[in-house]
Amino acid sequence: MDSRLRGNDEIEEQGRPLNTFGYLFRVTTFGESHGPAIGCVIDGCPPGLEIAAEEFRHDLDRRATGKSRHTSARHEADEIEILSGVYEGRTTGTPIALLIRNTDARSKDYGKISEQFRPGHADYTYWQKYGIRDPRGGGRSSARETTMRVAAAVIAKKWLSQTFGVQVRGYLSQLGEITPQSFDWTAVEDNPFFWPSAEQVPVLESYMDALRKSGDSVGARVNVVADGVPPGWGEPIYGKLDGELAAALMSINAVKGVEIGDGFAAVSQRGTEHRDEMSPEGFLSNHAGGILGGISTGQQVTASMVFKPTSSLRLPGNTVDIDGNATEVITTGRHDPCVGIRATPIAEAMMALVLMDQALRHRAQCGDVGVVDPLIPSGTAG
Repeated sequence: MDSRLRGNDEIEEQGRPLNTFGYLFRVTTFGESHGPAIGCVIDGCPPGLEIAAEEFRHDLDRRATGKSRHTSARHEADEIEILSGVYEGRTTGTPIALLIRNTDARSKDYGKISEQFRPGHADYTYWQKYGIRDPRGGGRSSARETTMRVAAAVIAKKWLSQTFGVQVRGYLSQLGEITPQSFDWTAVEDNPFFWPSAEQVPVLESYMDALRKSGDSVGARVNVVADGVPPGWGEPIYGKLDGELAAALMSINAVKGVEIGDGFAAVSQRGTEHRDEMSPEGFLSNHAGGILGGISTGQQVTASMVFKPTSSLRLPGNTVDIDGNATEVITTGRHDPCVGIRATPIAEAMMALVLMDQALRHRAQCGDVGVVDPLIPSGTAG
């Protein structure tokens, strides 16, 4: 047997097809940025969960472009269609198929770059992997695909909340050189940046206006947290909660680094500082991000990710074409000068999908274990 085919067979046997995320709660996405539609199939959702098409609206709008002058001007309706798996407003336990039709694709903007490789994009790597690529809006490599991750996570968030009281939230924690001067969860949803410091929003507006005028782009950092996660979720070796969470967040377009808990700051810490001491009243700190040995502690689960600057620029740059000739590329069309601005709902989605999958796996193996004493409270540190 061809080794390449054997490798794919092994992947299938392990339950990880190439476009599918998760084990017991599995999400398969399909579609391209400028194709007729994007969609997903969700398998493993427990039956009986109430869900309606209008419940997807809030999070899809939070992720959508065209909501402010600081993101791409593409304006998709993002109307969800539930094709299967829901009957009389409740999940049936069978595969849930969701579909969103693309309504505002503008493929003509990509005519010139169809034979060029944009620096910093997946054009060249897709060409090398498949020998063919869809240049319209980046095709499958476009962040348009993340719409369906957010849609699938609407179900995961609701199930986690109703079953365990888990709440997943995120916010933009750095834009270029700017960091929050204060923190207020209520401010996060009241501005287009998901920024936790309301008094700084005018500063961000001016910063992005100047950046957009210059034609350049900038990176960002997004933090995501989950409250209410009980202890015990995660597996000790190959299914570590932090390992799967890191992989899930790294799968988001443009993410170039992920931290769990204190992350890379741990390199300069002493063990006496980093260890999360305990008392009968609770944990005294949460440097580990709520995960030890790959398993949740019952504290707040925390993660942070860094997004690279957008590579789609109207400023000329050097590249080569598909014939190997040196050329200059200018990317026209509608693009985000900072992809991190609307990445918060996507980061929340991936954390929610990981948590629901891990919750179902824990219930399947260890559902009979129950609550084990002593149960240490999460403490003031989360």
